[in-house]
Amino acid sequence: MNKVKYTSLNADYDEIGRLLKDGNLIIYPTDTVYGVGGIIESDEAITKVYKAKERSFKSPLIVLVSDVSKIEEIAYIEEKNREKIEKLIKKFWPGGLTIILNKKENVPDIMVSGGKTVGVRMPDLDTALKIIEAAGGLLPTTSANISGEATPKSYEELSEAFKERVEILVDGGKCPIGNASTIIDMSDKPKILRTGAISIEEIEKIIGKLNGEEIN
Repeated sequence: MNKVKYTSLNADYDEIGRLLKDGNLIIYPTDTVYGVGGIIESDEAITKVYKAKERSFKSPLIVLVSDVSKIEEIAYIEEKNREKIEKLIKKFWPGGLTIILNKKENVPDIMVSGGKTVGVRMPDLDTALKIIEAAGGLLPTTSANISGEATPKSYEELSEAFKERVEILVDGGKCPIGNASTIIDMSDKPKILRTGAISIEEIEKIIGKLNGEEIN
């Protein structure tokens, strides 16, 4: 198909939804950085994300959600951590916190490297939420750059080579946060996997001290 480009002001979300459900890829703004995504129901679309990014299949994608209620379609919120997870969501969603949870069987193995967990996040940007909603409320996503290159924080920072690898482009200018999300694993014992938009100190104020070692 011919490449389709929108701005966040003129985006046709119905059309974007149709194109995504046909297996096309999208580059779009989030609150943190620009992302590239493909429909969760299509292993082929998810494979295209990895190939476009030249990303190892050993590196999982996360799923951006349009609403908190979408989490339990793809992941389990374990009772032992439910109170802490709910506190994190209340404080930091929508926003720059990715939460790792145990995945349900309907999550494609290819997007989680055959693992038992999946990362979920609800971005704090209206354009992103409308795109995710158009895709069905769940959109496997990773940063919109070739692996090893700088992560784009604005449309201008996207590489021309990478833009050529997708069918749908949405120009939303600069990302409001401009920093990758913090990742916390809540599938078992709480553990920070990556620091980013939200500090460890902010998280500890909400759920108490974390004993797990930080991994940069």
